[in-house]
Amino acid sequence: MQDATQKRFLWAVVLAWTPWVPTVIALMIAFRGISNSKATGIGAVAGGVGEVVATWGIIAMIISQGVAIVWLFRSFSRDHWMRNFVSVVSIGLSGLILLMVGFFLWMVWFQMPRH
Repeated sequence: MQDATQKRFLWAVVLAWTPWVPTVIALMIAFRGISNSKATGIGAVAGGVGEVVATWGIIAMIISQGVAIVWLFRSFSRDHWMRNFVSVVSIGLSGLILLMVGFFLWMVWFQMPRH
């Protein structure tokens, strides 16, 4: 039983942290573009966030983060304090990614001008 919990924990950590690789890269590209073009405002950052969401896919990101959060909650153990710490940090990062996706969707649907 312990082996199955360990596998689930490792897969959950991979699911929780994987979206951060393209997110960090896209945000670096977006901020470099803002710096080069002297752009300001939330619209300038939305392009970088849009690039991330297009790369991963909205549905895939929401499902993977939801699964990661559930698996991480199920992997808590009284005997493994380090696993619990990594789980809490990973759950927080998964929640942050979900907030970013929600913000992107809000920007696209309610804030962008319609032509």
